[in-house]
Amino acid sequence: MNNGRGEAEVLATFGDGYQYSKTKLEESLRQVMALKLAKSTKDAAVVKREDVDLIVNELGIPRSHAEKALSESGGDLEKALRALVTS
Repeated sequence: MNNGRGEAEVLATFGDGYQYSKTKLEESLRQVMALKLAKSTKDAAVVKREDVDLIVNELGIPRSHAEKALSESGGDLEKALRALVTS
């Protein structure tokens, strides 16, 4: 990951002195992707299909709204229903 000179490969140098190195950008990208993957995995595990179906059928709202409400309530059906009814 270096250019053979013992230092990081610089991708861009800006007029104000800041530089972007390839190594730092790749590491930052890995961290962001890991966080995004962890979040999407957590959200998918929390929202149950049966709960979404119940909300959609009983309240007659779009599936996306039901999924969002459940996600925001941490998968708690009662909290999601209360939030949707009071909104």
